[in-house]
Parts: sequence; C-alpha cells; structure tokens
Amino acid sequence: MENKEPTIVFATNNAHKIEEAREILRGKIKVKSLSDIGCHDDIPETAETLTGNALIKARWVKEKYGYDCFADDTGLMVEALGGAPGVYSARYAGDHCSPVDNIKLLLEKMEGEKNRKAKFVTVVALILGDNEYIFEGEVKGLISETHSGVNGFGYDPVFVPENSSLSFAEMTSEDKNAISHRGRAMRKLADFLTRN
Repeated sequence: MENKEPTIVFATNNAHKIEEAREILRGKIKVKSLSDIGCHDDIPETAETLTGNALIKARWVKEKYGYDCFADDTGLMVEALGGAPGVYSARYAGDHCSPVDNIKLLLEKMEGEKNRKAKFVTVVALILGDNEYIFEGEVKGLISETHSGVNGFGYDPVFVPENSSLSFAEMTSEDKNAISHRGRAMRKLADFLTRN
C-alpha cells in the first residue's frame, strides 16, 4: 500500500521542537526541518504577538523557499508578572541568553510571590498554497520555586501543569506531549491536515 503521509516543513531550527513535533505528528505528517530544505536564515521575530511571529516565520519560508510550511511561537504568561515574559519568553534575559538565564531571571522576579499561576500558549501558523491558518494550544499551571527534572527544554523545569505534581521536565516526552500547549496546537494542525 502506498504511503500517502504528507510532508510539510516546520519553520524552526530548534532541534527540541522538531523532535517534539515529529513525535506528536508521527504516522500522520512527515516533518522536515529548515536545515532539511537548506534554509539556514536567521528569521527575524519582530512581531508583538505570538501569532505575528509565527506568521513571519511561515511566510518567510513560503516566500523564499516555496514550501508549504508551519511555524510556531510559544509564550509563558505569568499572572503575577502581568503576562510576562509572553512574546519575549525566548529572550527574557536578553538577546543571547540561555534557557538557564531565563529561568534564573523568572525565579528572581517571582521570589516571595504567592500567586504562582501561569500558562503556556503556543500559536501555530500554517501556510498551504495561498491560504493561512492559525491553531492555538494552551495549558495552565504554576511556576515552581525551584528547578525539577532534566527532560524537555525552555521553562519546563519550573512549570507544573494543572492536575500534576510533576514539572514538564520531570515527565516523559509522551506524557508531556499529551497535555502540553504545543501538543494541543499540533494535534489541531494534524487533524486539519489529515482532513484536507
């Protein structure tokens, strides 16, 4: 039987995100990375919203390389910090910061704060032909007071999702993907692509 699994480009160079997307979409959609199509551009993320940044990346690949593709942007919104770091989550501690720097700054700002409520939001922008589509995923939780776990990436060691005592970084990738913001957005994308 012929394999009709569609192939699509994920406009990211983040190896963790590619791996996560391939796990979530396995058996439904074949995911290519930017390096798979020879794109090594430093795509700017200059929008003020997650949706804007996701569209910038997807449009860049479509316009310059001609591939149907999807791109995502994710933000951690912390209630006590007025929704920060939000769209600046990846560069919260500065332009060339590491995830460790971001977590350190976040925990410093949250020191002594009783309201630990937060949510992760992922927006996926898909371009198919001349059409653009947006999918969102969200998960609520709390910011822990200390790092826990070695899995995942980004803020995973300090984010504990609702109805769990484990941080994302303490979960297996399978358990995390089942409930995560990106997992929810990606499943909406997969459902759409397999229906169309």
